[in-house]
Amino acid sequence: MIDVIKIAQDVFKTERESLETLENKLDDNFVNSVVAIANSNGKVVIVGMGKSGLIGRKISATLSSTGTPSIFLHPAEAYHGDLGVIEKRDIIILISYSGETDEIIKLLPFFEWNKNITIGISGNPKSTLAKYCKYHLYVGVEREACPLQLAPTSSTTATLVMGDALSVALMELRGFQAENFARFHPGGSLGKRLLTRIGDLMRRDKLPILKIETEIDEVIHTISRGKLGLAIIIENEEIWGIITDGDIRRAMENHRDNFFNLKAKDIATREPKIISPDLKIIEAEQIFKEYKINSLIVGNNKKLLGVLQIYL
Repeated sequence: MIDVIKIAQDVFKTERESLETLENKLDDNFVNSVVAIANSNGKVVIVGMGKSGLIGRKISATLSSTGTPSIFLHPAEAYHGDLGVIEKRDIIILISYSGETDEIIKLLPFFEWNKNITIGISGNPKSTLAKYCKYHLYVGVEREACPLQLAPTSSTTATLVMGDALSVALMELRGFQAENFARFHPGGSLGKRLLTRIGDLMRRDKLPILKIETEIDEVIHTISRGKLGLAIIIENEEIWGIITDGDIRRAMENHRDNFFNLKAKDIATREPKIISPDLKIIEAEQIFKEYKINSLIVGNNKKLLGVLQIYL
């Protein structure tokens, strides 16, 4: 029986070794490519055919989401009219492992005429692509992971990693931060956490509110009706304290004989943590983790505005 685990491990090993070899072959072409893209006020246009095109689409997407405007241009479509999308200020990255892909090579005269900076990615440093591009990024591998040495495997992985290396280097050079990433991903969980404010998610209505003299049985009813696991004590229109389910349980254990004689003020936590409605969700998460709580009072100074709950 075929050992499929062994086959998979061999693929990992082959591709990992290919990357380790290429890591040591990075040179000034890579540095100059990063600098050229960083200094450009145009977009990065990725061009690739077949499997190289699929990898190119991913590289383009990664660049765009990390602060470098980029589009993918199919070479066949480019050759039949889509070159009109190219501006003189654009940087062109052409991907062809052989460096001789006909659909790619045919476009080189246009980029030269248009005075675009071109970056070639190939596995052949003596190829036409390497010769005629301003910078060449080498992604040659000794062997593909494919046992027939036909399907692009190690070579496409190497190309993808080269694109990731460009993207990450540009992020570092530009000081690209998580907040920037979130702006390009407003629908993702990170975007929501970084851009959404407490005031957008807090509960505002029917808050469980008590007075300091509220008797314990009414305290329990208020917490139950509020369905937040807590009640807030308000005096003179300001937040005075907070009572949680945990406070009730501790009071029952510590005051067995006179529990029902207690009042809100007797078991409340004074000066509870109050957060601003302008705080971002990701900042609130840090507070929840630090204090090991799942509810926070939202207020303006000591004026109650709402309650936020997050279950991490």
